[in-house]
Amino acid sequence: MDVNMILYAVPLMGVLALIFTYVKSAWVGKQEVGNERMAGIAKAISDGAMAFLRAEYKILAIFVVIVAILLALSGASEENSSALVGLSFIVGAFCSALAGFIGMRVATKANVRTTNAARHGLGKALEIAFTGGSVMGMGVVGLGILGLGTLLLIYSNMYGFEGQAAAVKVINVVTGFSFGASSIALFARVGGGIYTKAADVGADLVGKVEAGIPEDHPLNPATIADNVGDNVGDVAGMGADLFESYVGAIVGTMVLGTAFMAGSIAEGGSFSEDGFNGLSAVLLPLVLGGVGILTSIIGTFFVRVKEGGNPQKALNGGAIGSSVVMVILSYFIITWMLPSSFSYEDVLYGGKERTITSLGIFIATIVGLVAGTAIGFITEYYTGTGKKPVMKIVRQSSTGAATNIIAGLSVGMMSTAWPVLILGASIMISFACGGLYGIAIAAVGMLANTGIQLAVDAYGPISDNAGGIAQMADLPKEVRQRTDKLDAVGNTTAAIGKGFAIGSAALTALALFGAFMQVTGLTKIDISQAHVITGLFVGAMLPFLFSAMAMQSVGKAAMAMIEEVRRQFASIPALKAALEVMKRNGEKEMNEWSQADQDTFNAAEGKAEYAKCVEISTKAAVKEMVLPGLMAVLVPVIVGFAPKVLGINTGENVLMGPEMLGGLLAGVTVSGVLMAIFQANAGGAWDNAKKMFEEGVEINGKTYYKGSEPHKAAVVGDTVGDPFKDTSGPSINILIKLMSVVSLVLASLMI
Repeated sequence: MDVNMILYAVPLMGVLALIFTYVKSAWVGKQEVGNERMAGIAKAISDGAMAFLRAEYKILAIFVVIVAILLALSGASEENSSALVGLSFIVGAFCSALAGFIGMRVATKANVRTTNAARHGLGKALEIAFTGGSVMGMGVVGLGILGLGTLLLIYSNMYGFEGQAAAVKVINVVTGFSFGASSIALFARVGGGIYTKAADVGADLVGKVEAGIPEDHPLNPATIADNVGDNVGDVAGMGADLFESYVGAIVGTMVLGTAFMAGSIAEGGSFSEDGFNGLSAVLLPLVLGGVGILTSIIGTFFVRVKEGGNPQKALNGGAIGSSVVMVILSYFIITWMLPSSFSYEDVLYGGKERTITSLGIFIATIVGLVAGTAIGFITEYYTGTGKKPVMKIVRQSSTGAATNIIAGLSVGMMSTAWPVLILGASIMISFACGGLYGIAIAAVGMLANTGIQLAVDAYGPISDNAGGIAQMADLPKEVRQRTDKLDAVGNTTAAIGKGFAIGSAALTALALFGAFMQVTGLTKIDISQAHVITGLFVGAMLPFLFSAMAMQSVGKAAMAMIEEVRRQFASIPALKAALEVMKRNGEKEMNEWSQADQDTFNAAEGKAEYAKCVEISTKAAVKEMVLPGLMAVLVPVIVGFAPKVLGINTGENVLMGPEMLGGLLAGVTVSGVLMAIFQANAGGAWDNAKKMFEEGVEINGKTYYKGSEPHKAAVVGDTVGDPFKDTSGPSINILIKLMSVVSLVLASLMI
């Protein structure tokens, strides 16, 4: 197979993934919706989700056009770039936005159909929820591979793709695609996180704590906004996050692969005789990504559960089955494409010759895959229901909210140790096997099965919505038990997904950092230099500042939501009367109430003004996402160009800008990974501690349930943890990758 065949075959893999998403989306749409009440609730959720996307994309369209013009102007003046880098940016932004739209669309179809299927059994409900998630997963990888592959094909025909100089120019222009994907991802993650947590906090504090009504109760005006938030935060947000990682890892590895083109094969020939015109290391990540689409599709067929079976085992079976197939195929692909042994001049070794083997590259790929899985399961340990760390928070809830919060913070901090050690080990092993290219290919290995990984993750919010619809539609207990079982598994998959996203972000950032060093010609970054240590400190500070801005935004939006829910409870007579009836009857089933109380309660149906709460979350999210997003884009530009603009980037300090920016990237990556792990795991542990009280938990010989004082303390902890795990924590993943890709795109202008 020659280079042209690969360039045409890779986009076709993207087309295959999109055909899969179309078929699965159509299948979901054909499933029964349920009764009229369920359909009405689902429509309200879908309308709210689409309203948010429209409002968000209107703002982002302006940003995309402005940045694309600036990139085109800067690229036109560079020999190794082109004005078409602006087009790449637009295509990347469009593909990222389209992936979020596709995932959101099918998730809001699948939620109510999952609920309806749960009326008849668990197996069908799981199938619908997972199929909805698989549309998100395959849409992300399909658009990523199709977009990258198509641009690479077009640019290679325009500029040629033979020789190192031509390859470098083509890939430099393609990096704009990654920049576009990263930009949309950050805004989607921050905006989605603000939306979902504003609604969640408002629904919890006023509904659960003050009014004493269950989560997702139809009397709660914020409950529709809360369910919309599950989609905009955990479906569109996570999809954009992994889309960015997926694309960034591939692009970073391709840039580093150009370093091998001037190398020699151990048998005495030049690297240009590798059978791919010297491009094997450049094309390898794209081929692995394309094959990952096939293995992800195969993995979906392993997800099956019988009535009474364990949904977690079914989902694990799909992920593990896909991974095993990917490992086997990776070996044959890598040994087929790369020479068995080759040498090249490594800038990080002072320009000395270094020898790499195809087997070493394969080992680095497997290291990435194993590291991602391990970090995911460690995350599950620290956040899982019934696990020791969560039980610690449960026990300390018995003495109040303060001790609950202390316990949650300590769990989050403790949880950073093992993931960082695993990341460190994987970085060292993959570097020993393949240098910086080895680290980058480890990131590709970790993300090769993104399709199935994201399918499993997106299953979670669909199941969560299904449970909410069952509650709001007042379906029988056995239906809610089935949706609760699906939702409990969804909490685990969400925790694993967050851990996987953090691990992939770290390796992707390192891949992009390595590519930045190669483009700028940096061989080392000396932290004894004042400008480097300044950059390092500023970089380490940014995740804290970013987190504070995100949480302040959640706080502002949540206050507006709380005030609106309180207003409705106080000023809408039907709601006020229904709440009094619920308090009077306590834990009694509704059929045990007096007829007058039942009539009063039923009269409140449809009186809550859901649309106003949806509007509050939408406006707040769109407004508050702008400043954190701009900070991530502008800071690398300012730091990288400041020495040149100020006239001190001359003589011996010709690389002062890139060196200072390198220090900044190192600081933001290390600090950001730690902050992301800490916040995601603390928030997840608080959440599951609260859930344990809702099911009943024993502390010192006494069993506590929902409504008890320890449960109220746990709700406070969960409320504190909500912006940790769903807004600032996950958004930091994108912060570190976006800053790296901005630096890479503009690297050639800084020297």
